[in-house]
Amino acid sequence: MSRIEEIETAIESLPKEEYSRLKEWFIARDWKKWDNQIKADSESGMLDFLVEEALSEKAKRKLTEL
Repeated sequence: MSRIEEIETAIESLPKEEYSRLKEWFIARDWKKWDNQIKADSESGMLDFLVEEALSEKAKRKLTEL
C-alpha cells in the first residue's frame, strides 16, 4: 500500500468532526498557497498586463459599475 493510499484510508476512517477540521485546514492551506502565488506574481510584474488592460478599458469608458 502506498503512502497516499494509507493517508486516504486514514482520512476515510476519521469521525465527522475530525474530518471537517481536516477539510477546513486543507482549504485554508490551499488559499494561503494561492494568496502567496498571487502576491509573488504581482510583485514580479506578471500581472501588470491586467492593470494595463483595466486602464485601457477605463480610458475607453468601457468599464461597468459592480
